[in-house]
Amino acid sequence: MKKENGQGKGERNKWRAKRGFRGKKTKAKKNDEEKTVIGDIFLTRKGVGYLEVSEHEEDAEISPDMLRGAFHGDKVEAKIFKRGKDKMGAEVVRVIERAKKRFVGTLAKEKGRVFLVPDDQRFYLDIEIKDKLDALPNEKALAEITEWRENGHPMGKILKIIGKKGEHNTEMESIILDKGFATSFSSSVEEAALEVKQKSLPISQEDIRARKDLRDILTFTIDPENAKDFDDAISYRKLNDGLFEIGVHIADVSHYVRPESVLDKEASKRAFSIYLVDRTIPMLPEILSNGICSLNPGEDKLTFSAIFEITENAEITKRWFGKTVIRSDKRFTYEEAQDALNNDKRKYHEELSRLNGIAKILAKRKFAAGALDFETEEIRFNLDPKGRPLGVFKKERLDTHKLVEEFMLLANKEVAEYINRENKKRGVASGAFIYRVHDVPNKDKLADLSIFVKALGYDMESHGGKITSKHIKKLLESMEGKPHESLIKTAAIRSMSKAVYSTRNIGHFGLAFEHYAHFTSPIRRYPDLLAHRVIFSYLNNKPMGRNEAGYFEKMAVLSSEKEIMAAEAERASIKYKQVEYMSDKIGQTFEGIISGVTEWGMYVEEKETKCEGMIRLKDLGDDFYVYNDKTYSVVGQKKKKKFTLGDSVTFKVVAADLERKTLDYKLAL
Repeated sequence: MKKENGQGKGERNKWRAKRGFRGKKTKAKKNDEEKTVIGDIFLTRKGVGYLEVSEHEEDAEISPDMLRGAFHGDKVEAKIFKRGKDKMGAEVVRVIERAKKRFVGTLAKEKGRVFLVPDDQRFYLDIEIKDKLDALPNEKALAEITEWRENGHPMGKILKIIGKKGEHNTEMESIILDKGFATSFSSSVEEAALEVKQKSLPISQEDIRARKDLRDILTFTIDPENAKDFDDAISYRKLNDGLFEIGVHIADVSHYVRPESVLDKEASKRAFSIYLVDRTIPMLPEILSNGICSLNPGEDKLTFSAIFEITENAEITKRWFGKTVIRSDKRFTYEEAQDALNNDKRKYHEELSRLNGIAKILAKRKFAAGALDFETEEIRFNLDPKGRPLGVFKKERLDTHKLVEEFMLLANKEVAEYINRENKKRGVASGAFIYRVHDVPNKDKLADLSIFVKALGYDMESHGGKITSKHIKKLLESMEGKPHESLIKTAAIRSMSKAVYSTRNIGHFGLAFEHYAHFTSPIRRYPDLLAHRVIFSYLNNKPMGRNEAGYFEKMAVLSSEKEIMAAEAERASIKYKQVEYMSDKIGQTFEGIISGVTEWGMYVEEKETKCEGMIRLKDLGDDFYVYNDKTYSVVGQKKKKKFTLGDSVTFKVVAADLERKTLDYKLAL
């Protein structure tokens, strides 16, 4: 059992924030004369459990001997009791629902018995494996628990031997499997994809005649250099009277993936494609994602389009939605498109310049309405043939990235507004559609942000005590170039809600859009595929099915959950490679930024590679440091030396732990 490291509260807050636990606490109830709560349990790496209780500020703590076989994320019923004046304790009465049944870990042998040691640090017991005495120690495997026990190790069976621990492919596949995603498709799914290809290619004249034919209009895709699936394209045509026709064309996945088909069921189960540092785990088989659906240059492709007649001042005079057939003239990488944009001698320079000018106006209008610019730096890796990182680099953010983003945002916003208008016309509730929503920040968190900003000597405006996106935007703009810019930007991000999928349209706070949905990536996101089906149904005046609202509600919840897991997998792969990159740099000195401050230490992010590690307070040997949660800082009690979120520091790498994906740093004197 691992030692408690004091990180329980911080871990709980991060976990809840990612899953929407913004003030949602379990309710206490009377049950057989005992006070009980039902809720999801949070476990620290030591195996101490916590439950939120609505009447109390602090969580109820569950000691390891009172868990009764409950594990992290499980829904439990627990009896609560007082532990002193203001503290609450709890004891699990029963486990209602298991959060997870399959685990990835490393096989080990002890006294003739085989165990799987889970990668998940919060799963505090090893899993005993039946009938696998030939297992090799240090092999990684996927196991499923077959018998849960209130006392003792749970029993399980091996589903798959992944490979040797520490090898690149083993570790990447382990990350995917541990998050509950499959790394390959079943034969039945692959066969279904092949059957679709055989029936659909070549595209029939009947399919073409049923669509608007746009094959003669200049169209191109702009994607990353290593992209293999192209699900969006942009067309451009100059009209009379100072108007331009700009089309956003999206792969018509709905034409090939029919409701309730084998492919549809597989896509709904996965919900997203997953992007690791070296590979993509697609939502759909490559026959579809990289082949039939992908908007490859020089090929006729079936698309679902949003076409706008627009002025040079980005005023839309006409809009059209419907099914089309296109032929991409050019496959740009972002860098190639930027080169053409910068050089007036390059082909398509004029078209890209016009598109870029309109995109900049759209962006300016969006920010004027209160949209927040929380653009963060992303990194990429240069890997050797064995997958070991040779270098870590920041991804450059180009005008062409922003160009594509603005037109995709425009299409997403416009289709959501179309659905809203149609719902009002038909008197239909909004339940049979999935919106992309971003709730207003939690009032308490905004109050904390305002106090924090004031502690640094700045004022945050409000209107009648209410803080809006425009107030936050104004604050961030006022901080540009100032010493506390990074600090306040980070604190503002932490005050935000998380964008999710929902059938209830509450708008998108961060984008300052009243209506917003995901429409532009059906190859890699299932909610987009559902949006296509609904829009096509509305365009053809076909009513939605009786049970659609319930289904869409279910898929909104599932997609939000799957999105979190996909993002966690991506971050885990990045973190693993960052730790691996730093593992041969022990003793070397780097420049970093304090990216997090807690009661147990400071997180520091290396400036160039963004490799984050921990400097523990106990290792700051010149004083006794205490954490101040109001100012995101630690302060020495004698010398009053202060380290604050956003400060620059020089540090040394002292340790790298690939199993835990952690780096230990120390201040360089």
